[in-house]
Amino acid sequence: MNEITLLAIAIAVAMDASAVSIAAGATLKKNILYYGVRAALFFGFFQGGMALAGYLVGEVGSGLIATFDHWVAFILLVLIGGKMCYESFQGEADERKAGITSLFTLTVLAIATSIDALAVGATFAVLDVEIVPAVILIGVVTFAGSIAGIWAGRRFGCYFGNRIELIGGVILIIIGIRILADGLFL
Repeated sequence: MNEITLLAIAIAVAMDASAVSIAAGATLKKNILYYGVRAALFFGFFQGGMALAGYLVGEVGSGLIATFDHWVAFILLVLIGGKMCYESFQGEADERKAGITSLFTLTVLAIATSIDALAVGATFAVLDVEIVPAVILIGVVTFAGSIAGIWAGRRFGCYFGNRIELIGGVILIIIGIRILADGLFL
């Protein structure tokens, strides 16, 4: 696999984390740099880690992950997205609802947005891709995309008012549906 293809894959798997970062960045009110970098580190670490885990499982049995990864991602993203939509109608958007200030919610989001990296990692095993550079590239691209997402959310989120959380929740649900559809029909 050439470097251009690997970069395209890294960008593709980073898109979910970037979308979540946009929604989260729009709701942060203080400690933006701290929470933004922490979230980007989590997203990057989990994307790379899941790709590595998928690779290791792919070495043992490549069919194990592909049978259910889309369902796990779908369920997690719809639950978190539904919670965000519900909370958007409960009053002012605040940092707790952004998800990235809560370590538990941040971890769930990082796992949910990186489930597809499991399948990518298993594919890397089948294609005999050199895994260490691939995992590093996926982690770095996801980190950069998440930082850019936080910035974009902070910069442009004010135009959406208190409903940015609703938009973020809907985005998560759409991503979950897309992952499920891809898993079922592709």
